[in-house]
Amino acid sequence: MPNIHIVTDSGARFSNPRLIKHYPVTILPNEIEIGGKRYKEDIDLTTEEAMQLIGMQKQPPKIIPPSESDYAELFAKLSYHYDAVISIHPSRELSESWQNGRRAAQQVSGNCEIAVVDSQSLCAGQGMLIRVAARAAQEEETVEDVIQAVRGAVERIYSVYYVDDLHYLRINSIMKASHAILSTKLNIKPFVSLEEGELIVIEKVRTRPQAIERLVEFLVEFIELDDAVILQHRPNISEETRLLQDRLSVEFPGQHFPFAMYSATMASFLGSTATGVAVLEKEVDDLDYDF
Repeated sequence: MPNIHIVTDSGARFSNPRLIKHYPVTILPNEIEIGGKRYKEDIDLTTEEAMQLIGMQKQPPKIIPPSESDYAELFAKLSYHYDAVISIHPSRELSESWQNGRRAAQQVSGNCEIAVVDSQSLCAGQGMLIRVAARAAQEEETVEDVIQAVRGAVERIYSVYYVDDLHYLRINSIMKASHAILSTKLNIKPFVSLEEGELIVIEKVRTRPQAIERLVEFLVEFIELDDAVILQHRPNISEETRLLQDRLSVEFPGQHFPFAMYSATMASFLGSTATGVAVLEKEVDDLDYDF
């Protein structure tokens, strides 16, 4: 089996946080600028502390991804010890991380292959691709097969969030100002989806019970799930998450739906009061139509 190392940034979140302890994964920290001060994500600030600070600001934090030199230094170091490096980045539509990683990979000489992957996602979507990469590295026989497994999984990752506070959606131009103002007056809450790497508003609801029901409807559209996680804005289980888990236990008997805090990187787009789900749809083998 090939000797492969996985790289990502601190915006990634995992349905099982123990994953990175069992596989060769390096996480480079994003920097977060909140209220004029810069912090290294998950190093200088925990996610809970970052959420509290973000919730007190009128302007969204600025996310500064690892630089080209950060990636180049790490890739060069890893190239001496591994056959390949798979670097999994947030959507290039939302971050400069992928571009930095791509330019850095071009600087690395030698026999180590550097695959720079645009996850077309954020947060848990990145984490799911890391799990795919780690599993494929143990199961596949070639580097090319592992990279293909990761790139193929990009199209099977979906996520949607119910956003309670529309302020960040408006500032980040995810929602038009006029729509946000009207929706706030009418107490209407939007659903935001990651589609082709971009955050877009797909529909709106009026109440939290309706939001929970819509999240369930979103999930039951999938035949089988390879991975799933509920994303919330606090470390302890929220009432929305508990209700969602109860509903999903009926729809998906035996399927586990863990919860995690979404990252401060994701909060820079959605604010600090969202609830969402991310899923990796199970790969479906080609059907045999010979009768």
